[in-house]
Amino acid sequence: MEEGEFHTRVCRVEEYKFRVSFNNKIEDIYTDEPEPLGKGEYPNAGKLLAAAVGNCLCASLVFCMEKSHAEVPSISAEVSAKLERNEHGRFRITHMLVNMFPQFEDTARFDRCRQVFEDFCIVTQSVRAGIPVDVQIYPVKKS
Repeated sequence: MEEGEFHTRVCRVEEYKFRVSFNNKIEDIYTDEPEPLGKGEYPNAGKLLAAAVGNCLCASLVFCMEKSHAEVPSISAEVSAKLERNEHGRFRITHMLVNMFPQFEDTARFDRCRQVFEDFCIVTQSVRAGIPVDVQIYPVKKS
């Protein structure tokens, strides 16, 4: 990754369904608002934001472990986003909790990565400028 800009195009398909295009090399995805506005057939923007935070954290931890020459055979994350009304009665995401479940063998290398990987997660650190994001890690023993 390098500094610069990236572009995403969002086009309304119908009602509250939108097509999201990244570029001609990546398949388009769709978004939709939940009922009663939309049909809820696709994730909405809030769910994509939660997915982006979880994905970025997983990728950052894997990157750190691989740079440390340690394997992560599997990793998953569950992201809970709290939706509340603000003082004007408008919905806002007010908090995110990310529970991560990495599998690894090298505890020493994991302990080092645990201290630094969040700082390299572009999405999480950007979101943290406005929304608290807590991260909990639950190591999974390799069987």
